[in-house]
Amino acid sequence: MEIKICGIRREDDIRIINKYEPEYIGFIFAPTRRYVSPLTAAKLSAMLTGDTKTVGVFVDAPREVVREAVRTAHLDAVQLHGSEDEEYIKNLGVDCEIWKAVRVRDGDDIPNINGADKILLDKYSEKELGGTGRTFDWSSVGTVKTDKPLILAGGLNKNNVRDGIRIFSPVCVDVSSSVETDGIKDEIKIKEFIDTVRNIE
Repeated sequence: MEIKICGIRREDDIRIINKYEPEYIGFIFAPTRRYVSPLTAAKLSAMLTGDTKTVGVFVDAPREVVREAVRTAHLDAVQLHGSEDEEYIKNLGVDCEIWKAVRVRDGDDIPNINGADKILLDKYSEKELGGTGRTFDWSSVGTVKTDKPLILAGGLNKNNVRDGIRIFSPVCVDVSSSVETDGIKDEIKIKEFIDTVRNIE
């Protein structure tokens, strides 16, 4: 089971990542409190000592902005978290994986999205496009209409991640706010989450 720690912003965050080596880290290039610039992401990525890959998170960004960030920060994947459609993805023109976030409402089907390599499931919110720290109602999800690999996000923590994995069989779990204390990545919480996931049989 792969793990992504999202919202990486600080050199201290990278020190923690290098210690516990999740498969992915996420840099937020959308205007939120976790925003970093592509140049900052590049500097932080250069500090990685293991095999952790980098993901850039974008929300309805112009395609050239995404392409430039991929080049500058040497991203391994882009995560599209807005209203980007199949035409946008088709013409994105990046040489890396494309993950498309689906913001799930109660009863929603999980769609297939042509051009995306993986589908990320997050909670729908009218006010926020991600990072809510809340789960969607896992029991009310409709039909899964895609055979693409799933990434589970949205309110995961050490106490509920086991159930999420059992229900959705994702290839990766994505966490941010639940491994923070006062908005800062917390080494103890990151270790506990990673240990929990890696000890699931």
